[in-house]
Amino acid sequence: MKTLLSSQSVLFRTAADSSPAMMWVSDASGEILFVNERFAGFYGVELADLLGDGWRPFLHEADRELFVGLFRDALERRVGLHQLVRVVARGEPRWLRVDANPVFAEDGEFKGLVGVNIDVTAQVLAEQQLEERVAERTRELEQANAALRQAQKMEAIGQLTGGIAHDFNNLLTVIRGSTDLLRRPDLPDAKRQRYVEAIAETADRAAKLTGQLLAFARRQTLKPEVFDAAERIHGVADMLRSVLGSRIRLELELDCGTCFVEADVAQFEAALVNLAVNARDAMDGEGRIAIRLSGGDAGEEPSLVAVSVADSGCGIPSDDLERIFEPFFTTKEVGRGTGLGLSQVYGFAKQSDGEISVTSAAGEGATFTLSLPRASSDRIDEEQGDAEPAPRAHGCVLIVEDNDDVRSFATQLLQDVGYETCVASNADEALGILEDASTPVQLVFSDVVMPGMNGVELGREVRRRWPELRVVLTSGYSNTLVEEGRVDFPLVLKPYSADQLLQSLEQASGR
Repeated sequence: MKTLLSSQSVLFRTAADSSPAMMWVSDASGEILFVNERFAGFYGVELADLLGDGWRPFLHEADRELFVGLFRDALERRVGLHQLVRVVARGEPRWLRVDANPVFAEDGEFKGLVGVNIDVTAQVLAEQQLEERVAERTRELEQANAALRQAQKMEAIGQLTGGIAHDFNNLLTVIRGSTDLLRRPDLPDAKRQRYVEAIAETADRAAKLTGQLLAFARRQTLKPEVFDAAERIHGVADMLRSVLGSRIRLELELDCGTCFVEADVAQFEAALVNLAVNARDAMDGEGRIAIRLSGGDAGEEPSLVAVSVADSGCGIPSDDLERIFEPFFTTKEVGRGTGLGLSQVYGFAKQSDGEISVTSAAGEGATFTLSLPRASSDRIDEEQGDAEPAPRAHGCVLIVEDNDDVRSFATQLLQDVGYETCVASNADEALGILEDASTPVQLVFSDVVMPGMNGVELGREVRRRWPELRVVLTSGYSNTLVEEGRVDFPLVLKPYSADQLLQSLEQASGR
């Protein structure tokens, strides 16, 4: 390389010094043999100060080790070097873009590198400033979006709270008024019975309301089982026709060979009713509703069964589509709906690992599609085969409930119909009673949500230690049940009636 430079030194240096870029030449070992005046002037030193290894101290400390390593690697591999590097020139940090290419003699011998450095400090700083501005703007947008989400959240909470308060106050008005009238000593038996039934019906409506709210929040306690979706739709169709009225034509298109799903049957049927009633209201009582069922073959993955409910109504404005599944959101007139029907469908679909979608345009009707995971029909036989005949009960019922009022109610109820009872307020007390052989417990009736060990854990412990004992659980809401989805014990949902409780206990005990 020195020979090449010497043979044309005047011409080469003149050309190099005329270049606006910083030029340099190294030999095969990496020693700098030549730099142009632009190079030396950039650093404010003499040409000789940069030859050999004199250039290395000018590398920025943060980049020195990396760049020297890349420089050596290029020499060893006899390839080019293209790198952005920081240096210190005249006491200030600067950015250089280094572009170097290998030089070979005619016989193929590697001679070194010839490189050009360009000062790109202004460009790099501009890019950094742009990135900082973009990052700052992004933070501002994130803060604005967070504030917007919080405002929407608070609006939704306010709407939800107002809707709950309105509906529950209506229900409480009926209950309070009925109880006041029942206190009258001269009240005829017929009216007394009417007010008692009003309280019972109102309690059922309150339970349905809380169930819809839990369904929307995906916290409903579901009882999944495998069933034929086509059969269930056929079963609900007659009831729907009476609900929809004679002016609405209900059409079923159930061309699905093996449309078995695993879901809560009651919630599935409630979802169909809610979708159909919603469609009826959109048509002002006259038109056509089509329920279609479709699903892929059993070997397809992912495999879904889709139930769509299409109407010929007024359609849904685009502005309302985004909010259509929100609880208490309704476009109906006051008194014609709670705004919870579609939210129940949404919550049921999500909690069942499915989806709910809607397509609509104003004036063109709407189609709601509920998609649920398919299940094999073999699961029906398996679930039916799991049931074993239970022995008839002869002992007492152990009631495990941490709420004093509920525990007293359940105790009095069971005693009134002839059951013997013993009580515990938590799982530890219950296990202590069971360990005492003097108490002939035949069945355990336990709440799920309790301090310490929950009801599911208690039931499993009872089954492990006393496999002959039957266990029935009860709950109004439980994270444990929501997370596990299915438990291996009969479940009575709160609020329960006396008939529901007695029926569940007798089924569990084999009576």
